[in-house]
Amino acid sequence: MGWESLDRWGDDVVRVEPLVGGSANDVWSVRLDGRLVVARSGSRSDADLHWETELLRHLDREGLPVPVPIPTSDGRLFADGLVVMTYVEGEPPTTESDWRRVADTLRRLHTLTQGWPQRPGWRSSTDLLHTTTGTKVALDAMPPEAVARCRAAWARLVGRQTCVVHGNPANPGNVLVTADRVTMIDWDEAHVDVPDLDLALPHNAAGLDDDAHDVAAQAAAAWEAAVCWKDEYAVRRLAEVRAV
Repeated sequence: MGWESLDRWGDDVVRVEPLVGGSANDVWSVRLDGRLVVARSGSRSDADLHWETELLRHLDREGLPVPVPIPTSDGRLFADGLVVMTYVEGEPPTTESDWRRVADTLRRLHTLTQGWPQRPGWRSSTDLLHTTTGTKVALDAMPPEAVARCRAAWARLVGRQTCVVHGNPANPGNVLVTADRVTMIDWDEAHVDVPDLDLALPHNAAGLDDDAHDVAAQAAAAWEAAVCWKDEYAVRRLAEVRAV
C-alpha cells in the first residue's frame, strides 16, 4: 500500500523531493519517464478518489487548467491511495489583478459543474443546517453557541444553486498563476455546495456588492471554522462569524 504502489506507473519512476501539500496527504515531486510530475499519497477511499479524479478529468476536457491525473500502466487513475498528476508551473497570486483572474477561474469552475454529484460522504453547508456530520465536519464537537453562529451564516445560502466549489481558494498556496493561466491545485476540500463559499476573496476580487460579500464572507468563515475545529485557525475563523 502507499508509495510502494508507485511502480504501477511503470519502471522509470522515482520520487524526487517532498512538496507542501494538503494536511491529509504526503505529496512529492516525481520523475516519470524523464518528466517531472506530482504524486500524492493519502488515506482517502476509492470512492472519494474516483470523484476527485473524474472531476479533474472533466475540467481538463472543458479547458479549465487543473492538475491532470496520469493513469497507471493498466489505465487506472489511482492505486492504493496514490494519485499521480501533471506538474503545474506558476506562482501564488499577489496582486488585485491576479485575484480577479482567480475569481474568473472559479466562476468557470462553478458553471462547468452545475448538477455535479456530491463528493462521497460530504455534506454541503446548507445540509449542515439539518445534520451534524459530514467527512471533516462534526458540529457536535463544537460549542452549541458556535454551531448556532455557523448555521445562521449558512442559512443565508438556502435556495441557491449548487455546483462544485474548490473549498479553499483564498489560500494563495492553492493557486498558481502565470501570464496566461490560473490553475487551482489541492482539491482536498472540493465538494458540492453554494458557489458563494469560493467567492470571499482578497480585494473582493469577485466584485460582490456589500450584502453579497457579507453573505459569502460569513459563510466561508463558518465553513472553515467547522472543517478545522478546533485548531487555532478554526478559532480565529469562528471569531469572524457574527453572534446570533
